[in-house]
Amino acid sequence: MTHHTSRKYRHENLVVRCSDSLQTLMTREAAVTQPNDTPASRLLGTWQLVSVIREEVPSGLTIDLMGPNPQGFITYSADGRMVVIIVRGDRHKPAATTATATEAENLFRSVISYAGTYTIAGNEVTHHVDISWNETWTGTQQVRIFKLEGHRLSLSTPVSPDPLDGKVSIRSLVWEKLK
Repeated sequence: MTHHTSRKYRHENLVVRCSDSLQTLMTREAAVTQPNDTPASRLLGTWQLVSVIREEVPSGLTIDLMGPNPQGFITYSADGRMVVIIVRGDRHKPAATTATATEAENLFRSVISYAGTYTIAGNEVTHHVDISWNETWTGTQQVRIFKLEGHRLSLSTPVSPDPLDGKVSIRSLVWEKLK
């Protein structure tokens, strides 16, 4: 190889390496700036319940529907499935292994749980209920208006009867994303 050929080879090799490096950087930059930050993608994951507030219609009376320290989780998966469980923070264990009728009723009225699929349209997420703690919900569609702010998710019902006591109201739930 002559000096001129060797120099030309090094120059071409440098151009190829620079081109490869530039392409790698552009690919990484494109991956970082791709619009993968859609509401649907931000909804994915598991969220922990922070609060459940009910506003009765038309009185405007608000209450902590599941007590001052509700507990719960909601999960939205990439395959379009969801599951939720919510319990009052002040639930009482039955006195014995088998709950009395009153204890069983109190436990039933202090939980909301269901699972199914979900779809998103605009700022609404619809839960298509396949299985539920309350058979009247199984096979129904539960519409929630959602709002994402940082690591917080707010879900609100349209005006409708509360499943726990039938009072016409709006239920607003705030969730925080688990890391």
